[in-house]
Amino acid sequence: MSLKLINIGFGNVVSANRIISIVSPESAPIKRIISVARDNNKLVDATYGRRTRAVIVADSGHVILSAVQPETVGQRVLSTEEINEE
Repeated sequence: MSLKLINIGFGNVVSANRIISIVSPESAPIKRIISVARDNNKLVDATYGRRTRAVIVADSGHVILSAVQPETVGQRVLSTEEINEE
């Protein structure tokens, strides 16, 4: 198993193998997930003070906030998998 890192903006990377979901932060349930993660010290804010555009949920229970669109992060995950298949 190789380590696949995905750029989530501003030089921050996340292990693609640990990502469960990449979602938009607009809905109330996602806002609740962010709040619970903040209370449990499982929130990683990688937005550098910018607007949160993507919420990444990891298999460890950590929630990562990114200023990059969810579609962009998803495409980066897919392009990394395609490169490794070749």
